[in-house]
Amino acid sequence: MDKVKIKDKTFKTFIPESEILKRVEVVANKINTDFAGRNPLLLAVLNGSFIFAADLMRYLTIPCEISFVKLASYEGTSSTGKIKTMIGLNNDIAGRPVIIVEDIVDTGNTMKMMLNQLGTHNPESIHICSLLVKPGKLQVPLNIEYAAMEIPNDFIVGYGLDYDQQGRNLRDIYVLDEE
Repeated sequence: MDKVKIKDKTFKTFIPESEILKRVEVVANKINTDFAGRNPLLLAVLNGSFIFAADLMRYLTIPCEISFVKLASYEGTSSTGKIKTMIGLNNDIAGRPVIIVEDIVDTGNTMKMMLNQLGTHNPESIHICSLLVKPGKLQVPLNIEYAAMEIPNDFIVGYGLDYDQQGRNLRDIYVLDEE
């Protein structure tokens, strides 16, 4: 599909699924190398990262585990700037390497809050893995070691990302069509 309509907005294809999967595999290979002989906990941020986290896990060849937390800072097409923890951490991460798996990092405020919260649980280390990064929107310095792609400040949907809870099921990533 070149274009899709979700609620009141039209989106056009931005990144096809085949390109996404190539980039996910590259990130997974780097994690496989960097964490060889270790057992990291992947901490996937719901709802947006669930498809990325599933595909990433399928490419990992190292021993690893996955758990989920749910944070929210978006309403509609823009960040509210207020972060709400919906579902907390259910694993003991003390002494463990943790890889946060996120769908997108834009301002970085959610990630910074999450890093601060996780740091109080004494993990061995915390690493950031994001499908997408918007460097032009970053407001806080972050060390995003595993980024599949950098994108401009456009609003996107698909491959787990949503517009008002719709469009997560799209296989490609779509950008808002402002024509």
